[in-house]
Amino acid sequence: METLAVTLTLTTVMTFLALLIGGMVGWLARQHHLEQQYVAYTHPEMFDENGNVIPDEILAVRFENDYDSSEDDED
Repeated sequence: METLAVTLTLTTVMTFLALLIGGMVGWLARQHHLEQQYVAYTHPEMFDENGNVIPDEILAVRFENDYDSSEDDED
């Protein structure tokens, strides 16, 4: 009976440790995979004829709505 209790205890501890280590390794592998597959989306107009990203000539425009109606337009 004593051998059965020791065997069950060791099996339970080893199973728990295997699940814990497997979960941690799986989580780290998933994080690594997600970081490696990330590709920033770029628009086709940002590339030159050879498919390289153009470092210059990229213009960022910001439009702001001006709701200030302090100026009255008189026609």
